[in-house]
Amino acid sequence: MRIVFIGTVDFSLSALRKLVEMNCDVVGVCTKEKSKFNADYADLSFVCEENNIPFHYTSDINSVESYEWIHALKPDIVFCFGWSSLIGNALLSLPPLGVLGYHPAKLPKNRGRYPIIWALALGLAKSASTYFFMDDGADTGDILSQVEFEISVDDDASIVYEKIVKCALGQLEEFIPLLETNTFVKIKQNESVANSWRKRTKKDGVIDFRMNSMAIYNLIRALTKPYVGAHLVYKGKEVIIWKAEVILGEEKQNVEPGKIIEQSGDTVMVKTADGAIRLLEHEFYSLPIEAEYL
Repeated sequence: MRIVFIGTVDFSLSALRKLVEMNCDVVGVCTKEKSKFNADYADLSFVCEENNIPFHYTSDINSVESYEWIHALKPDIVFCFGWSSLIGNALLSLPPLGVLGYHPAKLPKNRGRYPIIWALALGLAKSASTYFFMDDGADTGDILSQVEFEISVDDDASIVYEKIVKCALGQLEEFIPLLETNTFVKIKQNESVANSWRKRTKKDGVIDFRMNSMAIYNLIRALTKPYVGAHLVYKGKEVIIWKAEVILGEEKQNVEPGKIIEQSGDTVMVKTADGAIRLLEHEFYSLPIEAEYL
């Protein structure tokens, strides 16, 4: 089974390495030479060079040049794992087995953008790792494989990312033999329970201490590394907050949200709408806290 691989994030790198380890016939790789869009960007070219796999740098996977490059490789299937734009109909119809995509959510629920970030920001207790055959919609195609996993209240973006990679690589081991023998089963998505998450904007990462403590905590753990970090504005400058904890027993009704309750070493406890939160890892080092409020 001849595979062309498309991807440009850390997960793409892990998946490509797994395919090489499994001795799959990866005949070509499309990746990006650089990306300002993907916080978890990864260049796949060095894995290709190590394993004598042809690769093609592109910023537009639907360009004539990219299509012709893939077409010349005569793939049986295209794997598109970690590419933040839709695949056009010409490429979708090229390989006999189709284009297999990946989405770290329990499709048909939670289609769309930033599934890891939104799952954590919304405080979801479960999500899933899903491979599906791409069509002209966004995450709407038939499902090939789906494995559910739990999200602990202590998990942050990096931990959930690790859980997703572990699930996804295990799924590859299970379904690639089915693809090779054409014994796989497709499952249609139930549109009646589908929803789509929107694109995240910069304002979605702003910490407002009028929010409740858990909402602030969820926002911080959702946007921590490998992502850009949640931030607050202090003295006109953006300060990134990487880690925090909810403080119980600080439900002071006569203290305004945003007031600094306590400073100890590098940590800062701040009043929220319903209690308090302690900022544990942050970038205040270049802006000493001299105010009474954040």
